[in-house]
Formats: sequence, structure tokens, C-alpha cells
Amino acid sequence: MRYVDELTDAVRSQLALAYGIKDQLGSALRARMREGYSLADLRADARAGLAVALLAVPLAMALARTTGVAPQHGLYTAIIAGIVVSLLGGSRLQITGPTAAFVVILEPIVARHGLGGVLVAGLMAGAILVLMGVARLGKLMQFLPHPATTGFTTGIAVVLVVLAGRDALGVDLAGRPSGTIEVIGALWDARAQAHAWDAALFGVTLVLLIALPRIHRRIPAPLVALTAAALLAVVASHLLDGFHARTIGSTFATVIDGERVRGIPPLPPLPVWPWRLGDATGSAFAIDYALIRELLPAAFAIAMLGAIETLMSAVIADGMAGTKHDPNAELIALGIGNMVCPFFGAIACTGALARTATNVRAGARSPLAAVIQALVVLGATIALAPLMAYLPLAALAALVLVFAGAMVEARHVVRLIRIAPRSDVLVLVTCFALTVLVDMALAVSVGVMLAALLFMRRMAALTKITLDTDVAERLQMPPGIRLYEIAGPMFFGAANKAMEILDTVGTDARVVILAMKRVDVMDATGLIALESTLDRLNRSGRMVILAGLAPEPAALLERAGIKRVPDRLAIAPDLDTAVSMAIVHTARAS
Repeated sequence: MRYVDELTDAVRSQLALAYGIKDQLGSALRARMREGYSLADLRADARAGLAVALLAVPLAMALARTTGVAPQHGLYTAIIAGIVVSLLGGSRLQITGPTAAFVVILEPIVARHGLGGVLVAGLMAGAILVLMGVARLGKLMQFLPHPATTGFTTGIAVVLVVLAGRDALGVDLAGRPSGTIEVIGALWDARAQAHAWDAALFGVTLVLLIALPRIHRRIPAPLVALTAAALLAVVASHLLDGFHARTIGSTFATVIDGERVRGIPPLPPLPVWPWRLGDATGSAFAIDYALIRELLPAAFAIAMLGAIETLMSAVIADGMAGTKHDPNAELIALGIGNMVCPFFGAIACTGALARTATNVRAGARSPLAAVIQALVVLGATIALAPLMAYLPLAALAALVLVFAGAMVEARHVVRLIRIAPRSDVLVLVTCFALTVLVDMALAVSVGVMLAALLFMRRMAALTKITLDTDVAERLQMPPGIRLYEIAGPMFFGAANKAMEILDTVGTDARVVILAMKRVDVMDATGLIALESTLDRLNRSGRMVILAGLAPEPAALLERAGIKRVPDRLAIAPDLDTAVSMAIVHTARAS
């Protein structure tokens, strides 16, 4: 733990020095401590941490296995992320660790680049997340449309079901297929090798996971179901001839001091250079430009999906507990956590919704509950490693399947497809199809692009320029004056389209008044579009009067050097003044 503290303190000091974000890091913990922290609060956090750990231990192993790495790497993620992110983050009750959503991104990386490659990708994603937090992009993540996130989660659930099929049937897949279609094909080719005992343990565990919460909600169903599956496998192996089921101990092994230890090593996460853990062939590798370029799309997907899931989980936790999180501090802390995790053999981490909800329901009162949860997972990793070797892989597959089912609300998806606009349905179907048929990295990239295009399209529809004849009649404007009202933001998604109407100004117009009172925002594209319009109208011999400029557009025009030019451009504080100026100009010109 001293190595963790030294490393996180060093990172925190550098970030605080470079960006002045010292006050953001650990804001949730400091705020809670300023309110007072009693022994009763510590006991409540301890109870909550224990409750979450009962869920985190089996789930971390199951997710790591489905990702394609040894189960201990999932436990290491729960430990390191649980400590680092909770102490540095901006959410009081968030639990961070491995999640089902990341499996879909990480599994193809493991197939192509091995454990070392997936750790380097997580490190790169951490750097991206820190930059996002420093740039204060936390609140912008809420602009990702609901159809996109629904498409992601539905696709992720489908992919998890497919990936769980390997251990549910107890088969080996030839060639380590990485795509969903390839995995389905490999499962079909290996159907003759399916083991009935693995399938039976999968079925028993699945029934227990579904039935136990209905009997009593406080029963830790994953812990009970997996323990029962392990006991059943041990008893059956002694009583039934020919019984064989794949377990953690029969599948994974680690060499410690020259001795081969089956299952999970009874050790804490130890410092390691990620690239020394090996590529897809098990060989150590060096980080070079080619590798970084190849892993960058996946790292971006990890960062984006991690930001979305973390901030969504934090919002839900706030709603359940009445707290308020700092999204930028949470992104920075998540980034630091993902940068620290690879140096302890831990895979990428993000906010975990199910564990965070369990933490809140169990009565957690501060980020220390997440730290206690991590310490309990650490204790279980060391003390219970020999017993965990008896866990059947089919039971872990059943746990993944249950969590995949919990990610999708079929009725909600069908209703959304039925009632949503066609553009939203297109986004949902596209994100779902890319997640399932291609990979999550491309799905996230396309999803973000579609979200931006959809946002621009809808914002462009809000920005309009209209010929205001009613106001012209009310103010009794003489012939030769045209009054146009611009309403809405003048930015890159709307400016050019809005300005097109000014191409149709009649030849009899001597003065064009642009009423801009309702233009609150103008970016560089809007400025260029306005400059082009002013130049075009001036070259045709018309005078333009800008009326009622809001402070931000007025400041932008001043910086751009757009000033009053006699008989060409005037700026009026309000519409009445603009009309008076136009009347004077037309009278003088005639």
C-alpha cells in the first residue's frame, strides 16, 4: 500500500502544480470530513464496505475471466481502483472497479495484444480521462443521447451472453476469436466438445442467482450461488465417476518462488511493469509509436465509456443518497486510477452502478466505505485464494449472464424504437449493430460522432432568421427597410444555414436591420458567416444595422474588428434606435 500512496501522491502533486486542480482531487472525502466523521459513521461505512465486497469478489473474478485474463486481475482492479479513485474522486459513495461494459472493449485487445496490451490501453485511457477532467468536460458527457447509450448497453449485453457461452459449455475455442460473429462461429464448431457437467453447473448457478433475490433481497446471491456451485462440484468429483468440471484451479496457475500455484496466487497486487506481462504470445514487448497508434482507438473507447458509466453511476448515487458529486474531479480521479492500475496488474476500471447502488443501500456515509470494500477484497484475495480455486468457470459464466440480463430492459428498448424519432432509432440501431458486429471501440467513436451530428442538426433547427413584417408595420417603417430577426445560437451547426435567407433580400431594400437580441452565443463559424453576409450586403449597396447585440456576441465582434462604418455598418443598442437610424439613412439617400 505504501507504493500506492507514494505513486498517487506524486501524480497528485504534479497535476496540482500543472493545472491548479489540487482542490478538486479528493473533494468528496474532504467535504465529508469537514462535516464531521464519527465512530458511528465508520461502523456504517464498514458494514457497507463488507456488503459491497461480497458482491465485488465473485463479480471481479467473473468479469476478468470473461475478458480473457486470469481472475486475480479483476480482484486487483477492485482493490487498486477502490482505494485510489475513492480517495481522490468527487463522488462520496461511488464504487469503482471492473465492469461488464468494459469486457466488450477489453476482450478483443486481450486476444490481439495479450494482458500487457490491455494494461497499456488502460494506461492510455487514464491519461485521456485526466485531460477530459482538466478540460472540465464532465458535464458535457450528459449530452450523449439516450438512444446511443441504450444501443451500447443492449449490444454489450448480447456480446456478454455470447462470451459466456465458452465457459457455460466448457469448450475451448480455436484461434482465440475476438469478434462476436467469430466467437459464435467458434462455439458452433466446438459444439460437439460441450461438457454436460459444466452446462449443469451453469444451469444450477443461474437458477440460484435468479431465485435467491426473490426469496430475500438481502441474501448475497452471487456469493451464495457460487459457493453452492463450488461445493456441488467438489462433492460430485468424489461421488461420481467421470465427473469433471473446469475450475479456476484447473485452468489458471502462477509460479511463485519457483513453485507452481494453481488458481489465484495468495498475494496482494504487486508493482509490475505492464509491458513485461506479455503480448498475445506471452512475450514481453516495448511500447512504440506503432503500438500506441494501434491501441489509441480502444483507449479512446475505454475513456469515453468509462466517463459515461462513471458519471451515470454518480448521478444515480446522488439521487439515492441526496448528495452531489463533482464530475470533473471524478473524471480526473478515474483517470489517475486507470493510470495506476496497470502498474499493479489491474485492468481498466470505471464506476460500477450495481456495486454503487449496493453501497448506498447498505448505508455508506463517505468514500471510506469504498476503501474498506477494497481492503476486504484484498483480505479475501490473500486468505481465500486456495478456496477460490474450486470455483467452476461455468458458475462465473452464469454470474456474467445474469448481469448481462440486468443491463437490458427489453420493453424499454422496444418502446423507444416504436415511439422515438427516426433519427434516434437510427442512432440506437447503429450503436447496437456496431457493438455486436464490429467492436466497441468503433461503436463508441461512431456513437459520439452521431451524437454530435444529431445535436448540431437539432440546434440548427432552433436558429432561424425571419423577415419580421409585423414589427415593421407597428413601427411604421418606410419602404426600403427590411427587418430580420435572428433567434438562436450562431454556431458552427446553424450559422450558415440560418444566413441563407439573407441571400433573398429584395433589390429595393436600402437598409437591412438584423435584430440580434435573441442571439446569446456566437462562435467563430457564426462570426465568419455574419462577416460574409455583411460583406455581400455592403457590396450590393445596402447598409446593415445590428440591433440589440447581447454581451458575448458584441465582445466577439469587437475582438474581430467589426466596427461602425458610415453608410455601410451601424450598431444600435435596441430595435427602436436601429429603426430611427434606418429612417434617417433612407431619407438622406433619397
